[in-house]
Amino acid sequence: MSELSHVDGEGRARMVDVSAKSDTTRIAVAAGELLTTAEVVALVRADDMPKADVLSTARIAGIAGAKKTSELIPLCHQLALSSVKVEFGFTEDSITIEATAKTKGPTGVEMEALTAVAIAGLTLHDMVKAVDPAATLNGVRLITKEGGKHGHWVRPESAADNETTAGTHSSASESAVEAKHAPQEHLPGATAVVLVASTGAAAGTRVDTTGPVLTEWLAGLGFSVRGPLVYADADITVGLADALRLEPSLVISTGGTGASPTDATPEATLAVLTRELPGVAEAIRQRGTAKFPLAALSRGVAGLAGRSVIVNLPGSPGGVKDGIAVLEPLLDHLLAQVAGGGNHDHH
Repeated sequence: MSELSHVDGEGRARMVDVSAKSDTTRIAVAAGELLTTAEVVALVRADDMPKADVLSTARIAGIAGAKKTSELIPLCHQLALSSVKVEFGFTEDSITIEATAKTKGPTGVEMEALTAVAIAGLTLHDMVKAVDPAATLNGVRLITKEGGKHGHWVRPESAADNETTAGTHSSASESAVEAKHAPQEHLPGATAVVLVASTGAAAGTRVDTTGPVLTEWLAGLGFSVRGPLVYADADITVGLADALRLEPSLVISTGGTGASPTDATPEATLAVLTRELPGVAEAIRQRGTAKFPLAALSRGVAGLAGRSVIVNLPGSPGGVKDGIAVLEPLLDHLLAQVAGGGNHDHH
């Protein structure tokens, strides 16, 4: 029978002695969601709330919360955090939160990542309550962790991870949200990352409208989704490394595929591919070009990095729509092939 690590043999709370453990690089990713209204989402995305600069304030609060975890949770160890990153995304009526915490030490950073999500979410609630006092912070959970004796761990996918309780919102709102987030079992256990290459979105000077669309679409197909992860064009190589770090089944990027001097997504992608899937990239281009001739200028590529499928999409709503139309009928068979099966013909 398993034992609780923070309870001694006499049932008393204790702080675990980690002095005998070796120092390793440890990473934890946590997520959550503030369920609110479409009006609040629009106001936050337009930076037009009564309390301005909502996301920046919540991001700083989340980082500060992670650094104070040992003060807030009595049995946690004090850790020298090497990095805390807090990111936000949007659905029609929610703001998603993802936090990544890193350290090198004898114990993990799960609680720091979870605290960052919780404090960022509570700060969002404080910032939007004047417009929506019924906003609800939901689903604060650990997504992945790395390092230490147990190595790599990924949260098992389950229907519970995708359900959202609307709290004090109306029952009609509850039903709509639960239906939107309930996964279809097309791709059970598959994981995906949405990566956005946009200097403006990374700097907060423009709102990305492509990443959230992809995130919601993939979640609807049954994927466990990270992101959108937003990186400046110049940092897309780092973004790809971040996206591939947990070896997801699928990485879809948007942006940085054009002919501008700063567009570097195809080059960064080619550098990590072990095999190309040229037909996928060409099908996306052809579908776009049929309606919009300038779509031919997209240099996006597709291929495999180990057992992770990577697909570049243009950074426009139309380009993402075309990519979804091409990819949706392919994904089941493609991922089955990559996993070592699914070699029968589909006509």
